[in-house]
Amino acid sequence: MERFLLALAVVLPVAAWGAEPARVKAPYFGIRVLDEVTGNGVPLVELRTVDGISQFTDNAGWVAFYEPGLMNRQVYWHIRGPGIERAKDGFGHAGFRTETKPGTATTVTVKNTNIATRLGRLTGQGLYSDSAMLGLEHPALNRREPGVVGQDSVQAVPYQGKLFWLWGDTSIERYPLGNFHTTCAITAADAHPENGLRYDYFIDPKDPKRLRKMLPSKDPGVVWMFGLVNLTTPEPNDRLFSGFTRQQRLEPPDERGIAEFDDETGQFRKVADVAKDDEWHMPAGCAVRVTETAEDYVYFCTPYAYRRVAALPDAIIDPQQYEMHVFDSHTKQWRWIRAKAPTTQKDEARLLKSGDMKPNQSRYQLTEAATGAKVAIHTASIRWNAWRKKYVLIGVQAGGGASYLGEAWYAESTTITGPWNKGVKVASHPKYSYYNPVHHPFFDREGGRIIYFEGTYTHTFSGTKVPTPRYEYNQLMYRLDLSDVRLEASH
Repeated sequence: MERFLLALAVVLPVAAWGAEPARVKAPYFGIRVLDEVTGNGVPLVELRTVDGISQFTDNAGWVAFYEPGLMNRQVYWHIRGPGIERAKDGFGHAGFRTETKPGTATTVTVKNTNIATRLGRLTGQGLYSDSAMLGLEHPALNRREPGVVGQDSVQAVPYQGKLFWLWGDTSIERYPLGNFHTTCAITAADAHPENGLRYDYFIDPKDPKRLRKMLPSKDPGVVWMFGLVNLTTPEPNDRLFSGFTRQQRLEPPDERGIAEFDDETGQFRKVADVAKDDEWHMPAGCAVRVTETAEDYVYFCTPYAYRRVAALPDAIIDPQQYEMHVFDSHTKQWRWIRAKAPTTQKDEARLLKSGDMKPNQSRYQLTEAATGAKVAIHTASIRWNAWRKKYVLIGVQAGGGASYLGEAWYAESTTITGPWNKGVKVASHPKYSYYNPVHHPFFDREGGRIIYFEGTYTHTFSGTKVPTPRYEYNQLMYRLDLSDVRLEASH
């Protein structure tokens, strides 16, 4: 039998937020999980005792432990989490053992196996719950008035000197059914995820304990908004537009339309109807504004830039002015056409198989750089990156093996329409979902070398039966250093 090896963690006072070493608040025993390279706290790491008591680290990497039957004892902790690993002992266990003495704390290190670095959760409650219980200094972030505990699918743009945020379905603490007519908030223009984001939510003017329905409807169904874009016009004020659907199930929707934000009411209002069976001639996905020569367009990535419209208010509210990127199998050319549906990555695959398209004409057949394996992208965000001087894509794979919708990829191209050839996986969420990723270019640092992206972390569609406490159905933020040599394969 192999020798049984266990790493013993030394119980010592731990420095909090770079301050002088300090003890934690009794009766808790503190455990902080640190990145072995950076020394930073690692969020979303599960610590589980032999008898199945499970806790997850908060945004600072802390767990506050108090279990009367297990205090002042040597306790073994299994350790696991998405994108991290710890060396296993001779019996295959990854973990550590420590004495759980109240008022003291210990640290344990793990290796980040992702290329991206997880910063933590942005939405919901208890972002620093364990830090607070341990009596450690921590950021006071989210406003608690509306009782937000979960938020799905984010969009965000600079607007009138601030950052304007939009989410889909929002869970609240009072009842399983929350706000299903879109939730919005603002943050300061200089807010940054490295410092924590404090959202100032739009509240129902008739009830300060409730979130405002940002696109209310008297008809049944939920209202989802995508393709949020700020059109800076010659007029003094910015103008916000978005596409929306109203539906009673995932699809098809009962209503489609285009909406504009009204500063007077603090809500969106419908400004155009779109045929409910027409998914293309409207804003959707992640919007990005691109100036090509003398022309100014807004492209909508679903997941690739299949559609565009002139960056003018009159154009964005007119479904007939939306253009689709179409491959003409007769002329063997890509063209922008208004009347037709676009050629999608699925359409490309079919054209390639039939021989109507040559491999060097394809734009959306992304493959893993290291192996050449095909990577089908489910949703994505595409942005211009000043550091790489290319468009960069952050996308989530459909059917990714480790997870159905949880594998995040990086790719780059000289044009927004591709070709997107080689990708590198930057974050993995085994047996969990991480969908609708968004790269926020207004957070970029060091000339775009450091970028930030977030997505919805949820057990939905994953097959996992037990949601992760607090993290479930919330936005999870990552930092990605584009100078990482592991990304060179995508160049």
